[in-house]
Formats: sequence, structure tokens, C-alpha cells
Amino acid sequence: MALARDAKLESDIFQALQDVANRLRIHSIRATCACSSGHPTSCCSAAEIMAVLFFHTMRYKQADPEHPDNDRFVLSKGHAAPILYAVWVEVGRICESDLLNLRKIDCDLEGHPTPRLSFVDVATGSLGQGLGAACGMAYTGKYFDKASYRVFCLMGDGESSEGSVWEALAFASHYNLDNLVAIFDVNRLGQSGTAPLEHCTGIYETRCQAFGWNTYVVDGHDVEALCQAFWKAAQVKNKPTALIAKTFKGRGIPNVEDAENWHGKPMPKDRVDGIVKLIESQIQTNRNLTPKPPVEDSPRISISNTKMTSLPAYKLGDMIATREAYGVALAKLGHSNQRVIVLDGDTKNSTFSEVFKKEHPERFIECFIAEQNMVSVALGCATRGRTIAFVSTFAAFLTRAFDQIRMGAISQTNVNFVGSHCGVSIGEDGPSQMALEDLAMFRSIPNCTIFYPSDAVSTEHAVYLAANTKGMCFIRTTRPKLAVIYASEENFVIGQAKVIRHSADDKVTVVGAGVTLHEALEAADELSQQGISIRVIDPFTIKPLDAATIIQSAKATGGQIITVEDHYREGGIGEAVCAAISREPDIVVHQLAVTEVPRSGKPSELLDMFGISARHIIAAVKDTVMK
Repeated sequence: MALARDAKLESDIFQALQDVANRLRIHSIRATCACSSGHPTSCCSAAEIMAVLFFHTMRYKQADPEHPDNDRFVLSKGHAAPILYAVWVEVGRICESDLLNLRKIDCDLEGHPTPRLSFVDVATGSLGQGLGAACGMAYTGKYFDKASYRVFCLMGDGESSEGSVWEALAFASHYNLDNLVAIFDVNRLGQSGTAPLEHCTGIYETRCQAFGWNTYVVDGHDVEALCQAFWKAAQVKNKPTALIAKTFKGRGIPNVEDAENWHGKPMPKDRVDGIVKLIESQIQTNRNLTPKPPVEDSPRISISNTKMTSLPAYKLGDMIATREAYGVALAKLGHSNQRVIVLDGDTKNSTFSEVFKKEHPERFIECFIAEQNMVSVALGCATRGRTIAFVSTFAAFLTRAFDQIRMGAISQTNVNFVGSHCGVSIGEDGPSQMALEDLAMFRSIPNCTIFYPSDAVSTEHAVYLAANTKGMCFIRTTRPKLAVIYASEENFVIGQAKVIRHSADDKVTVVGAGVTLHEALEAADELSQQGISIRVIDPFTIKPLDAATIIQSAKATGGQIITVEDHYREGGIGEAVCAAISREPDIVVHQLAVTEVPRSGKPSELLDMFGISARHIIAAVKDTVMK
């Protein structure tokens, strides 16, 4: 009798889950119809998966979606956002009436999920990125928090054409993320046609297994099979699990299910009532399923107010590359706060993040040559304020992860990026390694602070300031050794420039950063011997730029500014200064920048060849003074 009662209980639960799935379908169809846009068919294929995950498998606190012990969920196929919102209607966190305001300007239920909502950790919608973020969450849970929470990522089959998905699959397997489950919603249809593998679930399985994953192929509309697969996944050790779920796009909608040309189209208003009534007729219960509470074993942490415990240990005139000073500063920072972590893309011996690794090996994540995934992993690690994440590689290689960085801004993340080997000053390696567009890229990112330190002391301060700054930060470091020009006790403030050389007789204001600041100082010394004084400014941060100091200096030097930068003209320091003085009618800016694709050579030769050496600054100053 006991066995019979258990079987009856399980049967009741499976029916209740199926009923939840159908209610999720109805919510999704009604919401997208109300706003006349959205992706109801993509929601319908995932209904049973979402029902089982949120009302049977996942452990979380309904009233506290951001609780650190909750299981995590990432909707990588972000266009299916309405069904995620529908889940939280069923949970009781969203009113059904609010769901009908989907996509409206005064509603936080946007077309794709963003962290405006408490139950969304990372923004998704640019496809192929959710699994990387989930990897970061799972890595944090297993290795930093050492906690019981698990991470689930729902992906579309179409987005699995993205290379970043396979970068993430390789990462998760390499690090044995057995607390991670990826669900492939294989509904056969993409946006404009069929997905390349259609319903060939066996190929998905073989590929995932080849990447070292545990796999299950399931009927994605069979709640009992889904429950069993998720339970089995929880028993597997040292391997992540992929559920390959065969589903049908538009499931439950007559003449739409598994039909092409319905992607991103709401149901016609005159058909909605009939569709809803048909789905409602299949619902047998109104049972409310309560999610299981989480195991509360995450450590309490604080990532705020990380202070510099000692002044930088450099003397004036020391020759130190800012990339090396970054590694030293990072290692010191790691002692100040145990939640500082560092990610690198197999460049640690060039970015000097290896200094951090030697002192804090348990908090260093080697991401190998997969920069897109590295950025996504960092976003995942930083969610819910669990870590202070620094990502480092050659600045040029961050450009390939621009979309992930862009999504980081939408995710309101606090990740810090450090790009080394910027500009032609790297020398013989040639133009493929030279970052000459990185400032333009990060300047275009909202709420991003850009540090461009010019010596070891300012670099160390930049690292500490970045660790305590809300929003994304970018620190640009250089390969050549540069003289220390600041005393250790010098104070640095975001948005506050340093006027390094000035006198009452200054004829021109010169703004430089990194290697070009040192070229400007050399030019100032030589010009001084010729009786020409110039004012030299180190902006320290390019964004925000200290416009007030630059304008004040320009007015004191006859309205003449020369900017000099180891970067392309477009989007760099010169254009930042031009924007800052745009309302000042009597100030003229002359820009010295790299204006063509460079080549290999010695750093000094390249600085001169591309017009940003001291010699060119001197010539520009003289030309300006003589006008």
C-alpha cells in the first residue's frame, strides 16, 4: 500500500508539473499578444523544462530571489523571457496584470531579461553567452563559496552554433563543474529557418560527450523524464551535465507547433482565446507547487571598501613597466580581500597576473585562449557580489569579446578589465598584437571607468580604485619599462588629472598618457632648453576625463592643446578631449595619434614613424607657437 501511495503521489506531482507547464504557456501567449511582439513559440517549447526546474528540481527562496544560497538559473535563450516572467507569476513574485505590460517602457519586464529584475543575474539575449556566465557562477559555487547551490542554464539549439558555447563547454569540463547543468532546448527551428542539426539529438549528445560532459537525451515535454534526468545529474561527480531535450517550437498551438515562420511572432489576437481554451482544457489541477528551500551554507562575505594596506614600494626614477606594476598591485590587493579573483587567457607571464597566481593560486582562473568565454565567466563570478573580478590579457584580444563586454554593461556588472601591450610601443610583435582601438571600445561602454596609468605608482592606485568602483573598469597597461614619476604618497582620484609641468609662461598644453606622457616630458625638457615652456597633463582616467583641468590649462596657454596617444585617432584621448572642450569657442586641439596600420620595429622607431614621439611633439608645439 505504501508503494501504491508513493506512486499515486508521484503521479499527482507529474500532473501538477504538466499543469504548471501549460499555465506557463498561457501566460506567455497572453503577454506577447498584449504587447503585439515577442516569442511565444520559443516559450512553448521550454514550458515543461521550466516547470520542472522551478517547481521540482531547483532549491531557492521564493521571497528572496537574490539569496546567496539559492540555485542559479540562466536563460541563455533570452528571447524566451516571457516564460521566465511567467514562472515568477506562478511563484507569486509578479502580478499577472504586470505580465500583460510586457515590453512597455514603464515596465521592467523587458523583451530580454536584465538585472533590473531581482531574479535575473546576468542579461541575456545576445545568444551564446549564457553558458559562459553559468560557468562563472558554478566555478564560484564550487571553488570559492564551496557551497551546495547548483547552476542551471537553458539554451536554444540555434545558439549552439556560436563558438562561445563550445568555449564554455570546454571550460566547464576542464574544471569538473559537476554543479552545472546545461539544457539544450532542441526545438529544431531557428529564426529564419531550421537549425543546422534539426532534431538530431544524438549528434548534440556525441559532441557534448566529446567535450567531457555527462549527457542525457530526453523528451523535453515529458515531465517525468525531465525530473529523473535532473535527479541523475545531481548524483554525477566531477563532470558537468548536459540535458539534450527534444522539443517542438510552439508546442500546444494548433497549426503553429513545429511550423516554420513563427519565430518572434505573437499569436493573432483573433486566435488567442481559442488557443488558450484548448490549453486550459488540458489542465487537470490548480495545485500550487512550492520550491524546496536551499541548503544555507554559503559564506558571508564583503567586497566593499578594499583598502590599500601599504603605499606603493617604488622610488622616483625606478624603471618599471605598468603591466608589471599591475601584477604586483593585484597580489597585494589579494591579501586585502579574500574575494579578489583573477582570470587570464594564457597570457599571465606577459600581463604579470602570474604574480597574483603565485601568491593566491586558489583564486586564479586560467581561461586559456578563449577570451569571449573568459569575459562571460567573469560576469558569472561577479554576480550577487560574490567576488571582485579582474580579467587580464593583451588589450587587443579583448576586442574580440566586445559583445560580451557590452552585455556586461547591460548586466550592471562590476568586472575589471586590464589590457596590456597597448599601442605601437610593444615593438617587434607587430600590429596584430598592438591594441590601438581599445580606448574607443571601452569609451563606448556606459558606466565604464577607464584608467590609463603612466607609471608604477599610479598603476597600483588604479588597481585599488577599480576594485572599489561600481560598474566596469578598464586599466590600460604598457609593455615598455617607464620611469616612476610619482611619489608613493601621491593621491589619485577618479576623474582628476595631474598637471605635471606648468609655469606662468606655458605656451601650449600637452595631454599624454602611458608611454606618450613620458615622450611629452622629454619634449618639455628639450623645449625648455630652447626657451619654450609647455604644460604637461596626465589625465589618469580617460573616462571620466578631467575636463575642468584641461580647459583651465588650455585657457592659460593661449587656447592651444596638443594630445598625443599610442592609439588610433578615432575614439581615443584626442577625441575625448575634443568632446570635453566642444563648448569652448577659443580652444583648438591638435591631435597626434597613430593614423595607419603599423608594422614591426623597435618601440622607439615605431613611436617616431607614426608621429607620437618626443620629436613630433616638439615639432607640433613649435608649429602651434609660430601660428
